[in-house]
Amino acid sequence: MKNEYSINKTKQLILKDSKMLSKIMDEFIEGFETMTEIGPAISIFGSARLSPNNEACLKAEEIAFRIAKLGYSVITGGGGGIMEAANKGAARADKKSIGLNVRLPFEQIPNQYSNINLEFKYFFVRKVMFVKYAQAYVILPGGFGTLDEMFETLTLIQTKRIRSLPVILVGKSHWTGLVEWLKKELVPKKLISENDPYLFRVVDTPEEVENSIIELLPSVK
Repeated sequence: MKNEYSINKTKQLILKDSKMLSKIMDEFIEGFETMTEIGPAISIFGSARLSPNNEACLKAEEIAFRIAKLGYSVITGGGGGIMEAANKGAARADKKSIGLNVRLPFEQIPNQYSNINLEFKYFFVRKVMFVKYAQAYVILPGGFGTLDEMFETLTLIQTKRIRSLPVILVGKSHWTGLVEWLKKELVPKKLISENDPYLFRVVDTPEEVENSIIELLPSVK
């Protein structure tokens, strides 16, 4: 009797996992079908929690506007704060403004400025879309989610899982402490290589982001 219960429980778990796998595949398929149509794009990461008049949000809107004027679509997480500002900037430039929204019990509501929207249940599927379809990554201040996206992207570049693409951190006062910690703590302990802190550059202004894109990427106009 005990063995029969164990077998039935295993079958239930397999069925549950199979259903989950089917949902994951559906998200990948919808994402691939949509994202292959957006053309050259740049992903912008940053906090959902900042108000529209926050300095970082104002920078994000201007950065996205300038990126869009260079001919790139803009990809964000589709939520508020910096994501909304970036989608607004791309839409203002009349360019594709993609929002990759994730369903959360709090704070993540799709913003009004993304003109191409995808919704995900699974974070890892969403992150594939951020990375796979971008020619560069612009990272503004954010919390755990932003740091997760930043370090996963850097890990993929470091381990050569993806080609080396520009990673641009915006806000020297925000990022300098972290960068110095990487150099002073991780490099001497050989936890990362001496070159790893140079997989990205740190800038302050929308003009510097625009110039970096022009310098590091081919023109798409």
